[in-house]
Parts: sequence; C-alpha cells; structure tokens
Amino acid sequence: MRDLEIICESNAIHIINFKDFYPEHVFDCGQAFRWNRDDKGYVGIVGDSVVRAVYIEERKELVLENCTPEMFESFWKHYFDLERDYRAIKKQLSAGDPVMKEAVRYGWGMRVLNQDPWETLISFIISANNNITRIKGIIERLSRKLGREIKWDGKSYYTFPTPESLACADDEDLKSCGCGYRGPYIKKTAAMVAEGLVSPYKIKELPYEEGHKVLLSCMGVGDKVADCILLYSMEKPEAFPVDVWVKRVMEYFYIGSPVPIRQIKSIAAEKFGKYAGLAQQYLFYYAREKKIGK
Repeated sequence: MRDLEIICESNAIHIINFKDFYPEHVFDCGQAFRWNRDDKGYVGIVGDSVVRAVYIEERKELVLENCTPEMFESFWKHYFDLERDYRAIKKQLSAGDPVMKEAVRYGWGMRVLNQDPWETLISFIISANNNITRIKGIIERLSRKLGREIKWDGKSYYTFPTPESLACADDEDLKSCGCGYRGPYIKKTAAMVAEGLVSPYKIKELPYEEGHKVLLSCMGVGDKVADCILLYSMEKPEAFPVDVWVKRVMEYFYIGSPVPIRQIKSIAAEKFGKYAGLAQQYLFYYAREKKIGK
C-alpha cells in the first residue's frame, strides 16, 4: 500500500494511484457473486454492508461509496487485498514465461478478494456445473428469501443467509430458488456448520492440505470447489482450482496433451509456487475471454 493515497470524503473512501485493479477483472471473473454493475460502478453486498465501487480509470482511483474510514481500516482494506504487492507478483509470475506474461497483460487488474468463508463455501457448492449468471441468480433469490433486508440509496438489498436459516430451509423454497440437485447439499452442509461439526473459520486457520481435506467432508464439495473456497476466502494463494478453462490453457500451453487434473495441479505448484492460485486467476480470465483451446 505504500504507493496508495487514501482520502476520506463524507461517506466515501477514495483510493488514489490504485494501478493494479480493474473492476471487470475483479468482479466479473467468477470469484464473487454479489457484485453487480449499475450505471455508476459495481454494487456489492458483503456481510452486513452495501457499497458501491466506482473506478475512475484516467486517475487510477477507486471510490468506495457508503464506506467510513473505520470500515475501510477494519474491513475493506483487507477485503480488497490491498496489502499484497500485485505488481511484484505479476513480475515474478511473468519472468521467463511468455504465456503468463500475456495472461497478466490481458487481466492486469485482477485481484483475489478476501471473502467470508461461510458465504464462499455455500456459493461454490452452488457453482458446481453452473454458470456465473445462474449462480448469481440463485444466491440473490436465497438471500431475498432467507437473508436480512438492508436499505441503501433508496433500494433494498439482502444479506447472505445464516447457516441456521439454510439448514432449516424448506425443500420447496430451495427448489424455487433454483438450487436443483444442490438443495440437499446446501442443507446438509449448512446443518454441519450450524451444529458446529465443521467451521469454515477454523478451516481457514489450517494449512492448505489439511483444510482441503476437511472441506471435502462437506456435502457438495469436490476438489475444484474446495480449492476455490481456499483461494477466495481462506487466504491460501497456493490453491489452484482447475475448471474446464484452466485445464484447457494448461494443456494447450504447458503440457501438450490431456492429463489428469491431479497432474495439472502438480505442474502448476512446481511452476508457479506459492502464488499458483493467483496465476490461475490470470490464466482463467485469459483462457475464458480468448476461448483458448475451444
């Protein structure tokens, strides 16, 4: 954060000289599902708060509306991962790697958000065999039905449901929200959290391998979903989620032939090290937008 200037103005925070950030790369890349574009910027429902993020590109300035200095220091600074030096990481990942250099150039404004582990756990159970538009719609309907209303800027927004509310949700309500076959998974995992059998916040404190193993005990969580949860909400930048796009780009550029996902993860760990998850973000965005290997 040493190059950033923070200005507080009424109920907004201005982050000046914010060069390693671009809203489309961050909010539309499939890591978070409660940020939506409006006519000014992106509005996000995060925890009990609603904020609007407006990026003024010519000034490299991010404005967070409905954010006090206290909220910024205690929450948003960490949420936007402002204490990580993305410039240095991009340089490190790109060194001697023309593919990664191009992927970083393409998605230069990517950042990994530090999201809530409970919300991320359920969100990525919903994400399995799904697309971003449908995931966002399901989460929005669940929040409207089971969350708490927040009013801001003349509109109503809804918090993400608690473990207890999802554990007790009516099967028909989950079905009407579009959960489909994932409904029982959501209820079972929510019940495990509500009863204290598993804690997303305690998993966050575990080393990567151990955390990954515990997450697999949650109904609806497989290898890729576990890696997404670890990367996007548990501060495990070594986690390397492999979806169809990442598999394609790794095989197309680095391997040359189809291989098991386990092998792709092993190659990624060796090649990208402790920042494999950040490399994955750049590769995912690049592959999806350019339709690599399709």
